[in-house]
Amino acid sequence: MKAWRVTQLGEPRDVLRLVDVTDPQPGPGQLVVRVLACPANFPDVLMCRGEYQVKPELPFTPGVELCGEVVALGESVDAFAVGDRVLGGAVLPFGGFGELALLDVATTFAAPAELDDAEAASLYIGYQTGWFGLHRRAGLCAGETLLVHAAAGGVGSAAVQLGKAAGARVIGVVGGPEKAAVARALGADVVVDRREKDFVEVVKAETGGRGADVVYDPVGGETYQRSTRCIAFEGRILVVGFAGGRIQSAALNHALVKNYSIVGLHWGLYHRYDPAAVAECHRALTGLAAQGAVRPLVSGRLALGEVAGGMQRLADGVTVGRVVYVS
Repeated sequence: MKAWRVTQLGEPRDVLRLVDVTDPQPGPGQLVVRVLACPANFPDVLMCRGEYQVKPELPFTPGVELCGEVVALGESVDAFAVGDRVLGGAVLPFGGFGELALLDVATTFAAPAELDDAEAASLYIGYQTGWFGLHRRAGLCAGETLLVHAAAGGVGSAAVQLGKAAGARVIGVVGGPEKAAVARALGADVVVDRREKDFVEVVKAETGGRGADVVYDPVGGETYQRSTRCIAFEGRILVVGFAGGRIQSAALNHALVKNYSIVGLHWGLYHRYDPAAVAECHRALTGLAAQGAVRPLVSGRLALGEVAGGMQRLADGVTVGRVVYVS
């Protein structure tokens, strides 16, 4: 089969090569799927650079989530059948940026009929992260104010939609007018272009000085530090990632005197410690998709030969929503 391979570490445009590789074979509890769609994720970029917490052996095919059609079943697999349309997390080194990919049954789910292949592929990591973060970790309630950083990106756009579905008032922070338009279209009640306005002052003004009840932060660094200036009494700052490139330090005395919580989220740990919750989350997301309350924003659909360029645009921070390889 044809697949993109990383044979040395660096920027996606420099290290990805489209080559012929041996077809994957399913082991016990595994599936081989024909890839229908695979979104570019920031973890894919970090793995290309060798900067992600998961460091697959070289060479490998990136593409950590996908939608596919089952073509082969491993031993003891009875939950799915050949021909089923599924979504889930790829088993590296056979990631989703190829013609075939490998999945574990434990992290594979039926793809919602209401979503096309690119949308269904994008419902997994970003939306599961948002659902666990907002509901299980931050306890977001209807009527609260949710501040979402990078609100037009793949992770942020999911948080905007999930926040609205939960009945929150959503303030989205973006960089530039194009991304501002995207955040508004996603349903954000207030959109702040950080290049034009100070989000701290906007949040204070919009909440009568109270601040945001929940901050959804996939950026980190200075964005986190400044968020502590507009967090509400008993607010929760949700640490999702560090896409800004710098891991912040937390002044715990500040959390004490302002009475807010700093909450971490490592979504992947739920697969290890509470897989039933992951299945529950998928059922909830499927229901929201059926109601039309959530729909992944796919801004670009790529042919297989365009994957390296699409991943580099994600790495450079110039994409909105999801950029997806579609077969």
